[in-house]
Amino acid sequence: MLQTTDIERTKQAIRQALYQVYDPELGVNIMDLGLVYDVAVNEEGVVSLTMTLTTPGCPMHEALGDGVGAALQHIPGLTGGEINLVWEPRWTPEMLSEEGRRQLGL
Repeated sequence: MLQTTDIERTKQAIRQALYQVYDPELGVNIMDLGLVYDVAVNEEGVVSLTMTLTTPGCPMHEALGDGVGAALQHIPGLTGGEINLVWEPRWTPEMLSEEGRRQLGL
């Protein structure tokens, strides 16, 4: 059972780990792309990640999901998780971080 302070630390660890998950087509991590909208963790250690893709029907959907799973599997306290793929708000290049823009040469 995670306490409130453990949940916040775990959410920070998850966000940090997601910087290691790269979109294979763009070569930029999903955090700098702005694809991750929300990270939630409950007291049982189950993470719920709300994210989108750059385009509906993106062929990299499974690869990104596998990457997320691999990045999070070693975070202490996590017992499971799910990815909630959403299309609203729709992703736009304005969601890129400054680092993401730099990496894409924008």
